[in-house]
Amino acid sequence: MKLNGISDNDGSSKSRMRVGRGIGSGKGKTGGRGVKGQKARTGVRVKGFEGGQMPLHRRLPKRGFNNVSSIDYNEVNVGRIQQAVDAGKLGSGPITVASLIEAGLVSKARDGVKILGMGELTAKLTFDVAAASKSAVEAIEKAGGTITMSAQSSDASAA
Repeated sequence: MKLNGISDNDGSSKSRMRVGRGIGSGKGKTGGRGVKGQKARTGVRVKGFEGGQMPLHRRLPKRGFNNVSSIDYNEVNVGRIQQAVDAGKLGSGPITVASLIEAGLVSKARDGVKILGMGELTAKLTFDVAAASKSAVEAIEKAGGTITMSAQSSDASAA
């Protein structure tokens, strides 16, 4: 066997169809595109066009809205704060948005931080945050700490 004697088996490959080369070829005249109209032209495909009928995406009603005045808080549980204190990530100073970002409990400041009451808090801490749940306030005061919920802290976090 020689390399120049190697060839494909008979019928294993087919030569490509030459489109638009006369009616006798079987793929002439319209070239497999059907007849006339926008889709017979090259490069034209209108997505969602239904021949002049009102398209489905415009027939269906709109739903929902984006509330511009909604507040998007970062939620942090008191249990996670206690873990950070135990790990030495949070100091004894007042806990604000900046200190929580530095400790890695919050990735980025949104409209402020809301403290939630899941978990247990044993450290005596001072909080200056935008909001807190009732159970979180109880847990902080039970541990001997104080909490101030101020609008300034949410404004400072947005800046």
